[in-house]
Amino acid sequence: MIRQISRRSLLKATGAAAGAGAVAIGTAAPAAAAPAAYAHPGLLHTRTDLDRMAKKVGKGAAPYTGGFARLTANRHSQSTWTANPQATVYRGAGSPENYAILYNDIHAAYQNALRGHVSGDDAHLDAAVTVLNAWSGKLTQLAGSADRFLAAGLYGYQFANAAELVRDHPDFELARFQEMLSTVFGAVSDDFLVRHNGAVVSNYWTNWDLAAMACVLATGILCDDKAQVARAVDYFKHGEGLGSIRHAIPVLHDDGLGEWLEAGRDQGHALLGVGLMGTFCEMAWNQGIDLYGYDDSRFLKGAQYVAKWAMGGDVPFTASTRKKGAIGGWSGSETVTEAAPVDPAMTRPIWAMIANHYTRRRTLDASYVIRIAAQSGPEGGGGDYGPNSGGYDQLGFGTLAFTRAKTAVRATPSAGPSDGPRPRGSSSAAPSATDGDLAATGSDDLLGWAAATGIGALAGGLLLLRRRGRTTE
Repeated sequence: MIRQISRRSLLKATGAAAGAGAVAIGTAAPAAAAPAAYAHPGLLHTRTDLDRMAKKVGKGAAPYTGGFARLTANRHSQSTWTANPQATVYRGAGSPENYAILYNDIHAAYQNALRGHVSGDDAHLDAAVTVLNAWSGKLTQLAGSADRFLAAGLYGYQFANAAELVRDHPDFELARFQEMLSTVFGAVSDDFLVRHNGAVVSNYWTNWDLAAMACVLATGILCDDKAQVARAVDYFKHGEGLGSIRHAIPVLHDDGLGEWLEAGRDQGHALLGVGLMGTFCEMAWNQGIDLYGYDDSRFLKGAQYVAKWAMGGDVPFTASTRKKGAIGGWSGSETVTEAAPVDPAMTRPIWAMIANHYTRRRTLDASYVIRIAAQSGPEGGGGDYGPNSGGYDQLGFGTLAFTRAKTAVRATPSAGPSDGPRPRGSSSAAPSATDGDLAATGSDDLLGWAAATGIGALAGGLLLLRRRGRTTE
């Protein structure tokens, strides 16, 4: 029923917006003012998370200091950053592309906000607010080819995360930003999940849906819009497109690995998809919704598959065919028969978040995810993974942000899908009272974390041989 209602209401709100080359403010009503429905800050980082980072960096504790060093060295995290807002952002062939201006400014806002919370230096929080206010005061539309939907999804969820970190800043124009986010980004992403740009539902690969899902969820939380959050969560569980959990991970193997659909495409997009699904699950978790554990921790099985494959390991692959084309127009199909080749040196800053959830909060086996996290750390952020847009698809800095304590009680994964939210303050993982304090359960560094999970020797070697990877578009 949620899907049926949301589709009718969404179509009424957005009209034929997705069929045009641009979507402007006014195509959907901004989120109505209402009492706070969600915990704030409560997207990728909670108040407990921010306090933990500041405490650990202040004490000089590893691996937080290594992660913080990556942040302070990044040119985007400097308080002298000057925003360059645009009225229209274009992404896609045949358009005067300027979307790099947008994602660079977003990462500057996010990195300054994060740095300000960790360091206590208000100059960085002020810089983040200046960037966000500049954009909400000028941006009116996204335009270009179908790639504008990627822009809406990727930059929408990132924008929301930057704003969430400064939502209580006295100079932040929160209401104006919420309107801009809802109309320019959220409405476009919501429309994509309904219409898929007029294409058959499987025309667009997994990461397109996941980017849109992350934007809708983040927008809903930032704007305290319960209906928007419900639509995003429902799509994760039951959506018709390739980003929903059982379409993204269609096959479970006897060895415990969950086949990631986009492994048949290429490594860069498969890593993007895993990072986006992890981001989606983390934001939901911080609002009391357990999607990490949904369907017997299906996401963990998919992340394990991609981690093993991306490090050069052999993985099973089931041939699949997806339909392509436009509804009522050109149509065709594409079949993939094997996992794509990989470069073990390629990485994205996605693994620390996933590894820490499953091994720290839930104390589950995640051996391949742990190994690739050790190999990839300390994680940087936008600007550290190449100059192209692929290096800005994740906000990053997971070593700093997501390193956490083990839980006191081993988690018991659910036997099957669960449609109910996890009450705030409780979970099947039974978090300990010291969830934010790594020192409470032993070693305070990544090597000790790996040793505690049984792969210390391997992780130690990986840390010594760490290679800085690269990304693809």
